[in-house]
Amino acid sequence: MEHITLLLAIVVVTALVFDFTNGFHDTANAMATTISTGAMKPKTAVAMSAVLNLIGAFLSVEVAKTISGGIVNEDGIRTEVIFAALVGAILWNLLTWLLGLPSSSSHALFGGLIGAAVMSAGWSSINGGTVVTKVLLPAIAAPLVAGIAAMLATRLTYRINRNVTDPNQLKSTAKGYRAGQIASAGLVSLAHGTNDAQKTMGIITLALVTSGVLAPGSNPPMWVIVSAGVAIALGTYLGGWRIIRTMGKGLTDLQPPQGFAAQTSAATVILASSHLGFSLSTTQSCSGAVMGSGLGRKGGVVRWSTATRMFVAWGLTLPAAGLVGAGAEFLTKQGPWGIAVTAVILVGGSFAIWLASRRQPVDHTNVNDTDGDEPQGVVTTAIAAVQPPPAGAPASDLMTTIPAPASAPDDPARPPAKV
Repeated sequence: MEHITLLLAIVVVTALVFDFTNGFHDTANAMATTISTGAMKPKTAVAMSAVLNLIGAFLSVEVAKTISGGIVNEDGIRTEVIFAALVGAILWNLLTWLLGLPSSSSHALFGGLIGAAVMSAGWSSINGGTVVTKVLLPAIAAPLVAGIAAMLATRLTYRINRNVTDPNQLKSTAKGYRAGQIASAGLVSLAHGTNDAQKTMGIITLALVTSGVLAPGSNPPMWVIVSAGVAIALGTYLGGWRIIRTMGKGLTDLQPPQGFAAQTSAATVILASSHLGFSLSTTQSCSGAVMGSGLGRKGGVVRWSTATRMFVAWGLTLPAAGLVGAGAEFLTKQGPWGIAVTAVILVGGSFAIWLASRRQPVDHTNVNDTDGDEPQGVVTTAIAAVQPPPAGAPASDLMTTIPAPASAPDDPARPPAKV
């Protein structure tokens, strides 16, 4: 570490800041369903997730090697490029957090890195094959696989318990699913630390390689692994309450069996991908699993209006972060003053987004509240229109006037009608 320059130190610190934002941005992946169904209290849930994120950071380095030596060619990449890439990723993470959209921190990082590298050294600096096979294809496949698995698991779960009618058995079953949710949420947290913490390890390792501190192809040093794990754990403990609300209540109304099915399916996909070195988005995997579980329960619906906004954010993440990363790299190429201006933009933009978030704060006390003006999607509206109203509950807005029968004028026993 004696060869670390001031610029490299700034890059390392910025990478850990991104790791921190990754933690609170993606806490919802593991804990949104557990919190929304009441299986765990919000603060307890994020604390458990933080500890398991830290443990997961030490389990593998395969994804870190994909990032440090796979997406971009290490030769000719300057340290300033890494800094510019991180600026694009951090600003996009904060913007989507402000909007409560569960976008991909991973793709924000990839987009920033690709945009900055292209601005610095041209398209030849990008390993297109690696981007397609280990970034783009998993981005498409992961939410689909996780969603289908969660839908099938949810249907199987309800089918197994369809004949359970005894109140005591129903209560015992509900407790079992809540315990299963806690266990599966822990598994997702472990998987998140294994996959996402490694991305920051890979970025720091790439910066060390470009600065000549490490040889190309080196594994992350232990101090990099520890610092990345601690940073993502601290961010996770802070809690990304806005995105937790969206995933827990905004996509569908979850019951404990659905939460268990969604988290188990997502964790399986994430852990398998980490083992193979696929740097997929844990956000997309978990969001796909939540939607699949919503479709798997009879009578369950997905709020497609929220899902559509989320899909748009997914599609914009790579190009938007890439454009910001390219712009930041254009500034850093101008010399020390350009690097200083880029740093000011990062700090100023982050502070402005934080101020905007204070207008309507979301924390552990109101994370399970739902927005009453949330627009419903076309599919949800259509399904709701054909569902019969609950028995025994009269509609509050149903008013019918039944006129009294007209009295005969020659009937003296009938009292006169009141006006």
